[in-house]
Amino acid sequence: MTFDFVIRGGEVIDGTGKTDRYRADVGLRDGKVSAIGAIPDSNSARDIDARGYIVCPGFIDVHVHSENSLLGGRDQMGGIRQGVTTQLLAPDGFGWAGLSPEEAQPLWNYTQFAYGEPREEVNWPSIESYLDLFPGRSPANVYPQVPHCAVRVKAMGWDSGPPESEQLRIMEAETRAWMEAGAGCLCLGLDYQPSANSSFEELVALCKVAMDYDGIYAAHLRYQILGREQAWQEIINLNKITGIPVHVSHERVDGLTGPILEQAIKDGVDITFESYLYPAGMTHITMLLPMWIQTGSPDEVLERMRQPDTRKKALEHLRAANIADRQYIGYTKSGEFAGMTLGEAARSVNKSNEEFAYDLVLDEDGIQAFIMFWPLPEEESEAVLNQTAPHPLMMVASDGVYDCPHPHPRGQGCFAQMLRKFVREHKLVSLEEAVYKMSGFPAERYRLKERGILREGAPADVVIFDPHTVADKATFESPIQPPSGIPHVFVNGIPVIENHEPTEHRPGQVLRRG
Repeated sequence: MTFDFVIRGGEVIDGTGKTDRYRADVGLRDGKVSAIGAIPDSNSARDIDARGYIVCPGFIDVHVHSENSLLGGRDQMGGIRQGVTTQLLAPDGFGWAGLSPEEAQPLWNYTQFAYGEPREEVNWPSIESYLDLFPGRSPANVYPQVPHCAVRVKAMGWDSGPPESEQLRIMEAETRAWMEAGAGCLCLGLDYQPSANSSFEELVALCKVAMDYDGIYAAHLRYQILGREQAWQEIINLNKITGIPVHVSHERVDGLTGPILEQAIKDGVDITFESYLYPAGMTHITMLLPMWIQTGSPDEVLERMRQPDTRKKALEHLRAANIADRQYIGYTKSGEFAGMTLGEAARSVNKSNEEFAYDLVLDEDGIQAFIMFWPLPEEESEAVLNQTAPHPLMMVASDGVYDCPHPHPRGQGCFAQMLRKFVREHKLVSLEEAVYKMSGFPAERYRLKERGILREGAPADVVIFDPHTVADKATFESPIQPPSGIPHVFVNGIPVIENHEPTEHRPGQVLRRG
């Protein structure tokens, strides 16, 4: 047999988390892993010397805001450079397909803090018209989820009330259409509009549809309305009532969640979670306002915020929240202030932090994003991260935001950081376990058969990295820096990173459940 590529002499980690690494050649042919073992020298079109390197399956990012950037732009290769070969669509339930332009554009405006200016006209009236954007243009595979925000907008606009029976029927039909299109998960952002307004009964009904297709449920929890402890209880109750496997977005193991997870394991709750393993998140500043201000369409929220009485109450709320100086301004519609800390920007215009933050929302038409640090001392934050990384229910996901002036470093460094910090330096996670948390585990959880594993016959999504030098370079101060120590990445048997540099190939496919 002649191979397109033979990766020679590397240590293979297969992504299952059950097998120790072993030395072998890996042959790629026609987009597949065609052989693993000793391959004669004469049987390849091209050899890659992987002696001293790890050869493993491509990583899978189950929570990443990359859809717009994958179609082109500065950060198109941000995930790929880390070895991420499959990226899920619709994190936090964000999405715009299946809507008219008049319905979709306000939803894009609402989510623009995570995606930037659209590269295409926001006009995807069908699911397939959206999914058709990616083949031939994306360096990574994409995998659809049900975008609950779009599903709810289609059924009832930005109405904050519970759905009427016909509206619920529309939501069920839209959820079914996405599952029929191969989505693996019903995905929600329960602090974001309009998903935040969903009743528990609505969630149960939609979960039952997803379960008909062996789908799972993933959510940014309802922290704002319920508080963190009750938000965790809500998703656990959803599993207990419906039986659907549940997954928690961007969480951590601390004094609250540690006991919750321990009890969930004892009770047989089918639950997992992901973490990007940094002590800060990124979202729009509107998220810090009381929910009664956030509720409704973007235009409705801005009009409410222009009222003097709303401003007075909101500033009292923000003052009590004690917004720290250090929060970085990551994105504004105008580009002004991006890269500055909140304290620097506020002082530059002689305002308090809360006044500046509130007025920025209005000045930027609601389109802005902040990097927000945990309100913990550094040593406590590190202790939490060190508890989180090795937890058996945790997989790695970036929650990356791209093509904005000052993004969170997780989008460029999350996966490489796992290998540097928690494997090589802290020795909290073995290499085999880390690769599993970034490949086989998410593939199993999200029903992605044949991905996330390196074995004969599997699609050739392959990463080659140096375990001694792989490292994240992106920092909070300088976040747009690719990692080191990952010289080769293949997607469907095609090199997209070659000798540390991106290629011109765009072999990403739309993957479907199962």
